Amino acid sequence: MRLGVLDIGSNTVHLLLVDAHPGARPVPYASHKRPLQLVSYLDSEGRISDEGQRELVDFIRQARAFATDHRAEDFLAFCTSAIREAGNGEEVLHRVEADAGVVLQELSGDQEAAMTFQAVRRWYGWSTGSILNLDIGGGSFEMAMGHDELPEVARSVPLGAGRLTREWLPGDPPAPRDVKNLRRYIRQTLKESAGSFTSLGRPHLVAGTSKTFRSLARIAGAAPSGAGPFVRRTLRLEDLSLWAKRLEAMSSKDRANLDGVSELRARQVLAGALVAEAAFEVFSVSEMNICPWALREGLILRRFDTLMFEADEPMPSVGVGHVHLGAR
Repeated sequence: MRLGVLDIGSNTVHLLLVDAHPGARPVPYASHKRPLQLVSYLDSEGRISDEGQRELVDFIRQARAFATDHRAEDFLAFCTSAIREAGNGEEVLHRVEADAGVVLQELSGDQEAAMTFQAVRRWYGWSTGSILNLDIGGGSFEMAMGHDELPEVARSVPLGAGRLTREWLPGDPPAPRDVKNLRRYIRQTLKESAGSFTSLGRPHLVAGTSKTFRSLARIAGAAPSGAGPFVRRTLRLEDLSLWAKRLEAMSSKDRANLDGVSELRARQVLAGALVAEAAFEVFSVSEMNICPWALREGLILRRFDTLMFEADEPMPSVGVGHVHLGAR
């Protein structure tokens, strides 16, 4: 079957169509997305403006039509911190439902962390042992760790790269004092949450998800996305600390010329690097693996798990065959 997953994030709004069936890996079929930084439409009270709501509704209408045109049989739509933390988030959800005919599922930060962890677990498998997963979004930073399918601890803190850039780094390039203050704030915030993970011991594998971690790994020399998802990509603390210093001295225009950094994310990649560096140090991590699956895949997998147990034959003995469809 073909499933559409609509992701309303802090930096982009993205519809992904995948082909799969219960028990199969989801294979990307088509994608439709638009840069839309909803936080740039916030007023002084933290409310998404009417213009921002119109832009959002317009894209969701397009996404729904795109899914229909490409014969999607199922459709999931969710939103994260961009709407969750807006002063008029409920109003925006109601408007999207009324004007675009789509019900957005609002995920909490802990739910984001848990569903992303589930995708990471499926990617690396049970033999990996315990996993610590870190995910830097635009508005929040998620941490999750455990030995099982779902994490034993999942936490979300307001350390998103976009949020921190807006609130702490007004200059381009930023003033050294602002960077120093931000470093202190990040470390204090992380230390308050990291204590929840102490009882779980050291993880067997540390994984990083999100565009920010992928960009940082690419800057540090990891393979480009065109090399495919099965190429192993890592990010080491030594390289991360070096590039955090370099990014601090660069303007957003110069950062946009780096491999793996888009113009849209050029300003906030420094804040992302500072969060990543602090997380490495707080959790005593020297290296992480970059996982190609994240929140979207977690939602997809959970949806297909549900379908498997709702099927006429809930425990099939064999799969229905390999899906021979690639990204288009």
